[in-house]
Amino acid sequence: MPESVWDYPRPPALREDARVVRVECAGHVVAETREAVRVLETSHPPVFYVPPSDVAAELLRPAAEAPTWCEWKGEATYWDVVVGSDRRPGAAWSYPAPAPGYEHIAGFFAFYPGRMDRCTVGDQVVGAQRGDFYGGWITAEVRGPFKGAPGTGMW
Repeated sequence: MPESVWDYPRPPALREDARVVRVECAGHVVAETREAVRVLETSHPPVFYVPPSDVAAELLRPAAEAPTWCEWKGEATYWDVVVGSDRRPGAAWSYPAPAPGYEHIAGFFAFYPGRMDRCTVGDQVVGAQRGDFYGGWITAEVRGPFKGAPGTGMW
């Protein structure tokens, strides 16, 4: 059944998701899990967070970009995805010590689908949320309009 991102709550909700979530880059599986957590926030496609045990940590390097602050989840740290000579700057992020209410995603990794070669949820290939800040995963089950495109910053 389709979900409207305008029905998602504020502050964001965490929902466990048992579908196979897979992230691929340069011919390698960077992450694959059946224990993802979806973060659902008003006006945004869901972001899938993958437990660290299901991420190829050897492919992640601390990113040069500065941490950012989410009013709900706290300070985010960024990661480059590096496969051989292929480096994807700031392609992933995590919350090492999230704010109260979001402890469940501590140390989990989220990936920008537009910076990876392929991301899937179940058998669906994921589309990327427009813009260069938000990392929402667009699948057939979610409906917009979505925040992130030019002109949507003040929604």
